[in-house]
Amino acid sequence: MVYPKGTYEVSDDWRDLDQARHGDEAAWRRLMERHLSRLVALALMMTGSPEFAQDAAQEAFVRLLKANPAPEQGTLRGYLTTIVYHLALKENRRSARQQNVENSSLEDDSPSALESMVRSEREWLVVGAIRALDDAQRTALVLRFYGEHTYEEIAALTGVPLGTVKSRLFYAVKQCREWLKEKGVFKECM
Repeated sequence: MVYPKGTYEVSDDWRDLDQARHGDEAAWRRLMERHLSRLVALALMMTGSPEFAQDAAQEAFVRLLKANPAPEQGTLRGYLTTIVYHLALKENRRSARQQNVENSSLEDDSPSALESMVRSEREWLVVGAIRALDDAQRTALVLRFYGEHTYEEIAALTGVPLGTVKSRLFYAVKQCREWLKEKGVFKECM
């Protein structure tokens, strides 16, 4: 819905945030229930680290309390996913530097934390398809389907033109389908 300049719709999220700031624990729980799993999934898909994903989601809520965003600035979901997106980018840069320094040559046959978190084989295959994408495509896909951002919001967040976002999403979905087809998830490409 489009609102005249200076007006906006106050969603349940903003009401709950206001109530939570005034000590209403039930309102805080509603916010957490509404957004936590999506934020964790977004961070997990971007970084591959369940521990970081949990931490990033929690950090988004901490920053939400410290900041004073207003409904005129957009949705609370958008505010939270933007925080997680930036935290994930920072984590990816940090872990890339750390891997370069450590140059890990030790092999570990135990399941990774990501493998432990993803329970079904089909979920694991979808995660694998998403993680196989290049960073730009994975970011666009995760922001669109896990962060529920519009194309325009993704363009603004990533600093790329709208057409580039659409192209990255198109090819990301195409590559995921092909990857999943190779793994036998799809009988024929859709």
